[in-house]
Amino acid sequence: MSKIYASFRSIGAYVPEKILTNADLEKMVDTTDEWILKRTGISERHIAGENEVTSDMGAKACALAIERSGVAKEDIDLVLCATVTPDYFNMPSTACIISDKLGINNVQAFDISAACSGFVYLLSIAKAFIESGMKKNVLVVGAEKFSSIVDYTDRSTCILFGDGAGAAMLCATDKKRRRVYRPTCFSRW
Repeated sequence: MSKIYASFRSIGAYVPEKILTNADLEKMVDTTDEWILKRTGISERHIAGENEVTSDMGAKACALAIERSGVAKEDIDLVLCATVTPDYFNMPSTACIISDKLGINNVQAFDISAACSGFVYLLSIAKAFIESGMKKNVLVVGAEKFSSIVDYTDRSTCILFGDGAGAAMLCATDKKRRRVYRPTCFSRW
């Protein structure tokens, strides 16, 4: 019996249409485009609509990852979401809501909250589930609606954050050269 590895099958992303530029922020807080660019390299960020929630953005990124992967929804056996801006404070998890929106039924789904490193942790979790033989096709998504929690009077943070989502389909493979290799914050890929 050959060893099973976790492998990237596809990725997908989504950002809202509305854009908040540095010029817009100049009208809101004591800052300038030059000050922001020099310190962050950021010139604009995407902002979700009032009626757009984290799971909406996550579902759009996931739909693209699923389409690109060629994996049938019925074959997905785990959905993981990293977010610090969930649709609901406690439950249901954003991963469960995304699963429902995509018609992925009767699978495990849960969230983690690990801020900037959340997606990297999801890769570790997905890798562990796949390489243990417990799951074969794991959908992971990092999704945030920071505009719902950012203080737009605080120059030190409001310049940094926007909204959007990124997703990936990880699948079991017996090809070692295709494996996800040590997905940690401290390792070289």
